[in-house]
Amino acid sequence: MINNNKMLFFFVFLLFFMSLLFMSLGIFLYYKNLVIMLEWELVSLNSVIFMMTILLDWMSMFFMMIVLMISSMVILYSSEYMGDEVNMDRFIILILLFVFSMMLMIISPNLISILLGWDGLGLISYCLVIYYQNVKSYNSGMLTVLMNRVGDVMILMGIVWMVNFGSWNYIYLYDFIENDYLINIISIFVVLAAMTKSAQIPFSSWLPAAMAAPTPISALVHSSTLVTAGVYLLIRFSMFLDNLWILKFLLLISSLTMLMSGMSALLEFDLKKIIALSTLSQLGLMMMILSMGMSNLAYFHLLSHAFFKALLFMCGGMIIHIMGHNQDIRYMGNMMKMSPLIALNLNVSNLALCGFPFMAGFYSKDLILEMFLMVNYNMLIMIILFISTGFTVSYTVRLLYYSMFYDYNMFSYFSIKESNIMVISTVILMICSIIGGSMLSWLILFTPKLIYLTFHMKMLVLYVISLGVILMYLNLILLMKFRYYLLKMNKVSVFLNYMWFFSSLSLFGLNYWFLMTGFKSLKILDFGWGEYYLSQGIFKNLIKLSMINQLVQYNFLKIYLMIFFIYLLLIIFSFFII
Repeated sequence: MINNNKMLFFFVFLLFFMSLLFMSLGIFLYYKNLVIMLEWELVSLNSVIFMMTILLDWMSMFFMMIVLMISSMVILYSSEYMGDEVNMDRFIILILLFVFSMMLMIISPNLISILLGWDGLGLISYCLVIYYQNVKSYNSGMLTVLMNRVGDVMILMGIVWMVNFGSWNYIYLYDFIENDYLINIISIFVVLAAMTKSAQIPFSSWLPAAMAAPTPISALVHSSTLVTAGVYLLIRFSMFLDNLWILKFLLLISSLTMLMSGMSALLEFDLKKIIALSTLSQLGLMMMILSMGMSNLAYFHLLSHAFFKALLFMCGGMIIHIMGHNQDIRYMGNMMKMSPLIALNLNVSNLALCGFPFMAGFYSKDLILEMFLMVNYNMLIMIILFISTGFTVSYTVRLLYYSMFYDYNMFSYFSIKESNIMVISTVILMICSIIGGSMLSWLILFTPKLIYLTFHMKMLVLYVISLGVILMYLNLILLMKFRYYLLKMNKVSVFLNYMWFFSSLSLFGLNYWFLMTGFKSLKILDFGWGEYYLSQGIFKNLIKLSMINQLVQYNFLKIYLMIFFIYLLLIIFSFFII
């Protein structure tokens, strides 16, 4: 039985040991500049080879190291967080299947084997979102799986188009199909698939809805597995995306996704949804820098983001756990006095999210913003990027204010207690959130980037961060003093809080016409003419025929004479025709 603590700790130790092994192998492959390819030919049909391929290079090794390390901490964390769960076996098995699907996608340079991991992520994420089996979970799970099915269809269409090349291993084909129009079509399908999995506009609404899953699953999904799969796929496909028009489209979409998620997080009161929207903002940042051709920087931010986002979700889960499963930040407060260790971990993860100097997020985020300033892009994208960065600081300060310094509005202090096992897992991730960014920068960015900026452009990031803190402080003061006047702006707040109505559009915008068509057909056909002519009409006609048949069976003389007369007429008529 998995719910035995010894078995759980065995899985934790095994995954953590494998993560260290993959890190060592990744360092070796990176500095030796080696790539290991393993292939098994399954079947060959009409010059099309079905082959299972495994690609082991430094990029896949480092990513698997992150996935396994975070999943080991999540399982350790779940042993206490889900301690009262009856179906703990099923929960841990789903986590392991989820991690296996992600690893299968990471090591696959083949579109068919990528689809296996990609579809496995979508299916198991559905099972995890509906884990608590209530109406909200079912609705969220259906939204999640249907949005991700769009991406699955795009991957399938890409697979169909790649039949023209005789192989689905796109890495081998790079030198031959670099300028082929077919690979441009396949790349467009891949970009659209990545947009669905990484929840870019207009597919953003499923990501906050997936918060119906248990908090340990949210920590795993939003840090290193499901939502990062689209970014990782584009990093692998980046060689085909150079000078492609869809990258400009992706740049605009990702920047708007950053802006929308930042605005929504500023008005959200659900703790898990605030953290989910911060994930959406960081995914927009990764997609944005990826669309500029800087795939290594996007990969660097992908790894460093995983550490502090997993820690942030785990701290949020601990707060929810000790608050009696309450997720509203207005009921929280004064965590510095009640639980200083959780407050320390939460502060570290939030500072890393903001890009505080020498935290994990600083090394990647600051480098991304400065590299953007080095590139000649238009002013609109630059304004959106830096405003979104300011929003990141603003909603982080707001979250810290409500959770740390706000008046406590829940039950008695004495019912709050910390768990040793959950604290151990968060402390390990806290250490990674502090030193992980610098270690990854030393490993991945072996050659320093040359950044040449003016003084004010160099300080622009610090200006925006400071402005975000000041604006959030003023916002909190104004919210207290002018609450009545702000209520009159309810329509604006609803527009911002509902993710620019994309959550409604993705639901009612898609299913409204289908539901209305079904209602009209029910009203007109089933309850209208169809009822008259089909169901009730056939019934009435059968009754009439049976009455006529019964009348014939009465053996009346006039009926026999009438039948004889009709028979005689038919004979005469046929005689004249012949």
